[in-house]
Amino acid sequence: MMKTVIALMGVGVLASACTSTGNTERNAAGGAALGALAGAVIGNNVGSGSASTGAAIGAAIGGTAGAIKGCREDGGCGANSANRRQYYDERAGRYYYYDSRAGRYYWEDGAPRY
Repeated sequence: MMKTVIALMGVGVLASACTSTGNTERNAAGGAALGALAGAVIGNNVGSGSASTGAAIGAAIGGTAGAIKGCREDGGCGANSANRRQYYDERAGRYYYYDSRAGRYYWEDGAPRY
């Protein structure tokens, strides 16, 4: 059973690297894979020793957490989501957005992004 769970984790991790639709999907798949792996290990060693139950619970929690993180990175969650779409600059470690009225990019704090 444990080998099956580990094989499914590997497939989940590989599949999460292939998505091109955005951070929400990529982080949800990665979170589910990592959560299932952690849940299988914890479930196997705690309580009744059910790795499959632990994997299922871990996948659900990890997938939800990953989706929320990805949604925030894509700028689709939060109070400002209706007004503007935010993007994440990994090099700068900051969020920025595009103002269509001005035709320019700005950092999250309002400073122009050059």
